[in-house]
Amino acid sequence: MLSSSQRPVAPELDVIQWFNTPSPLSLEKLRGEVVVLEAFQMLCPGCVSHGLPLAARIHTSFGPNVNVIGIHTVFEHHAAMTPVSLEAFLHEYRIAFPVGVDRPASDGAIPATMERYQLRGTPSMVLIAKDGTIRHQAFGQVDELAVGAALARLIDEEPSHCDIDGGCRPKETL
Repeated sequence: MLSSSQRPVAPELDVIQWFNTPSPLSLEKLRGEVVVLEAFQMLCPGCVSHGLPLAARIHTSFGPNVNVIGIHTVFEHHAAMTPVSLEAFLHEYRIAFPVGVDRPASDGAIPATMERYQLRGTPSMVLIAKDGTIRHQAFGQVDELAVGAALARLIDEEPSHCDIDGGCRPKETL
């Protein structure tokens, strides 16, 4: 977990298409709630074997206490990982949580949300607290017990008041 002095406000997602949600999601609209971002590629072995199954278990286990959002962030094999292919993948793997397609880079390199979060690759998991700050960011396989404990702490935290400029303070100081 990041210390309080190292807690940046989570950048907004830059998504071109959504699946498994009736309307587009934004972190601004989810302020006051715990969010888990799972960045993945459908042809990434670690994503299929570890990242997505863990995200699905978090979605099922924590229910309304945690918002799980998948970000399909394609930085290789672009022709094979289209939104049409992703839709079939989500159906076949029974991914029920919302999934956004990260905006591709104009130069074909790192997609927009992946760049904003400075992710090193996939799978990557980001835990966002109720105040909209990044509390944990990990690349690769994560310790499930540690993630569960971190989520429990974030759920139990008192929400903070956050100004439009990203400045946050505990509610009791209002």
